[in-house]
Amino acid sequence: MQSFRTRDPLPRDLQQLRQRLLLMGARVEDMIGRSTQALVERDIDQARATIMLDRKVNLDEVEIDDMCLRMLLSGTPRGADLRFLTFAMKVVTDMERIGDLAVNICERAVELSADGNPNPYLNIPEMAHCAADMLAGAIDAFVHFDEPAAREVIRADDALDELYHQVFRERMAEVRAGALDVDRAVRVQNVAKYLERIGDHCTNVAEHVIFLVEGTDIRHRGRRAAVGG
Repeated sequence: MQSFRTRDPLPRDLQQLRQRLLLMGARVEDMIGRSTQALVERDIDQARATIMLDRKVNLDEVEIDDMCLRMLLSGTPRGADLRFLTFAMKVVTDMERIGDLAVNICERAVELSADGNPNPYLNIPEMAHCAADMLAGAIDAFVHFDEPAAREVIRADDALDELYHQVFRERMAEVRAGALDVDRAVRVQNVAKYLERIGDHCTNVAEHVIFLVEGTDIRHRGRRAAVGG
């Protein structure tokens, strides 16, 4: 099986596809930041504007899929190029779903905008920053066939998961103490879950990179196999 470790430079059409993937990744990364900012700052206008950005992400998915299909139907891609095209279509699906999760955060931001709790989002901005970094790292690793960077993304998911559990513990403690009502606690926990799911999608992309570079499918093999431990 041909590996990307020793392959020739990408043809021009695949270079163009790589640029489109980077642009889509940047757009989705921006949505993560905007959605979290809208939540923390109780900015309904920002939340609604970010929701509208999802239309562009959906269009990105359709157009990139079309680019991949046209190249596949041309019959020219072989070996590593063929695998890259196949996984590119998987990657755009992960990115589109990340955009949907950012929309979900915006919807919770609108619902929570009247929350009077002075600090109900402890660790949420840190989670968002971690998730955005994972996305940027995963997409960059994919388009540059960077297997070590992909493994770093997978390692980072452990930190994001721990932050998620920390948010859960803290919100439950506030509910028990009467500092936060159950309805708001559930909505804040939903936001944390959306960010945790973003990390899972980034991990999917990183796993695709490892397959592209090494020809090894590490899905479902556990964390040690994924990070080379």
